Amino acid sequence: MSKTKNYTNNEVTIVWEPEKCIHSGICVRGLGDVFKPKEKPWIKIDAAPTGDLVKQVKACPSGALSYFMNDKEDKTKETLETKVEVLENGPLLVYGTLHVTHKDGNQEIKNKTTAFCRCGSSKNKPYCDGTHVKNDFVG
Repeated sequence: MSKTKNYTNNEVTIVWEPEKCIHSGICVRGLGDVFKPKEKPWIKIDAAPTGDLVKQVKACPSGALSYFMNDKEDKTKETLETKVEVLENGPLLVYGTLHVTHKDGNQEIKNKTTAFCRCGSSKNKPYCDGTHVKNDFVG
């Protein structure tokens, strides 16, 4: 299991959960001065204002990126209105708080954005792991 990494500018903390990342590149295309996957650390949090950081993190399709404001006592993730989006040649994105029951009966709560596999090749089913890119999935 990968480690969660936190990046802070003392106003906001960005949380990165590498195992959830589907490598869509939305973060890099949105804020290329902040998200630099070929560098370490890969998130340069001081390269953009807090408002821009929050906006970009909210656009993360997998939920691998989340944030919390440092001055708030309640550091729980934001709950979103439920919405479903089908990405061309990619996963099914479901935004909001979800109660997921797995085939073995285990349950978990997913917050923010959850990317479900559509290609059938994910090694992390029912979730997308980015395999659709390697397999040239069309759908």
